[in-house]
Amino acid sequence: MSAKPSIVFCHGIWADGSCFSKLIPPLQADGYEVIACQYGLDTAQADVDTVIRTLGRVSSPSILVGHSYGGAVITAAGTDDRVVGLVYIAALGPDETETAQGQQDKFPKTDIFASGVEVADGRAWMTASGIEYFAGDLSEAEQQLVWATHFAPDADLFNQKVPGVAWRTKPSWCIVATNDKTVHPDLERFAAQRMGATTYEVESSHVAMLSQPEEVLDVIRTAANSVRESLATA
Repeated sequence: MSAKPSIVFCHGIWADGSCFSKLIPPLQADGYEVIACQYGLDTAQADVDTVIRTLGRVSSPSILVGHSYGGAVITAAGTDDRVVGLVYIAALGPDETETAQGQQDKFPKTDIFASGVEVADGRAWMTASGIEYFAGDLSEAEQQLVWATHFAPDADLFNQKVPGVAWRTKPSWCIVATNDKTVHPDLERFAAQRMGATTYEVESSHVAMLSQPEEVLDVIRTAANSVRESLATA
């Protein structure tokens, strides 16, 4: 069997790479080379460009793992030849003609976007009360940490589009968060079906990687093993 692929994490809005803190140490202990992208949520193109640069800091081939808006990022960045698989966690996965906002507009507005966001100074901030819609199955202490460290995106970020639809040509795995009040679970299911992805449903809030890390790790390991086997027989 070929060497293990590297694993590159891509965060969503109201987050940075530390949102994968419960996944990175176990994967490193498994012998995977792991890195989390840190992008600015200023423009979609800049975020994708950061992922492309980050791919150069780890060994190829790589699996991209995207949470939430990070799914839109890996959909574009995953067309890079160094990427051999995609894992979506409660994520968006727009098609060529869709923006992240356009994809969400096809489904009922979720609680957080109905009453948990405040736009100020050109950024979209999560309100203190909005944390329950984002991470409601975490402990109170963890919720407060997530809110205190949340990273607000440019208010126009979801209306931007970067070319490229990697899930059309790369194998994909999707985790649907069944209690998600940030990205609608039916959107996650639709996106996964359209991709032809291997799909798992996890009883969690939007932040499945924090509330159900073992289940998310199982999916990432399954994806990595599948990619290794495919590369070994190619």
